Amino acid sequence: MAEARKDWPETERLIAVDLDESLARAPSPDIEHERRVAIYDLLQDNRFTVPGRGPGPYRLKLSIADKRLVFHISNEDGETVSIIGLSLSPFRRIVRDYFMLCESYFEAIRTASPSRIEPIDMARRGLHDEGTEILRERLAGKAEMDFITARRLFTLVSVLYWRG
Repeated sequence: MAEARKDWPETERLIAVDLDESLARAPSPDIEHERRVAIYDLLQDNRFTVPGRGPGPYRLKLSIADKRLVFHISNEDGETVSIIGLSLSPFRRIVRDYFMLCESYFEAIRTASPSRIEPIDMARRGLHDEGTEILRERLAGKAEMDFITARRLFTLVSVLYWRG
């Protein structure tokens, strides 16, 4: 599912990603690790642009407000480029199921055999891909990104949703 990445200009990328830390629930160590890895990987390699709003690079802050997922996108100097609010409804089931599978996966990698881990991981990845596509569909025309960038952002959306 990976897309050709060399066609994107270097200015069409994220240079900073922050999650709203004011939400009440702290993540488990496993989820916190997933968050850190997703942000690190995202900043190392991503393709992201806001059509019609000028070139990046961009800074992104993800938060939840009024039952909406909020993408606050600014330019390199911190000036707001766009604020995108998405309903959380399309993400509820997928995030709930994704985290249930994540918990099963984290437990399995500590105690189970590889033959037990593999189907859990495949199901987890499948849900992750489904959530990624939902995110891309909901952002269509507002923010554009390749699949890998959207996949990493879905991880962060999931963590933020779980914490909220």
